[in-house]
Amino acid sequence: MTMIAKESAKRVINSLPDDSTYDEILRELAFARMIERGLKDSKEGKTISNEQMKQKMKQWQR
Repeated sequence: MTMIAKESAKRVINSLPDDSTYDEILRELAFARMIERGLKDSKEGKTISNEQMKQKMKQWQR
């Protein structure tokens, strides 16, 4: 079962050192959310191949 947002945020925050800055906390929360989204996309088959990603990256470099 997927954790609700508040429980997930608490888990991330509690895993950080007590002297973490606000920016560090926000960065870790954003990272955890990106991981959750990526895992969900993967389970739903919303992925692209490495070759497709290479092509996208080449376009970004132009």
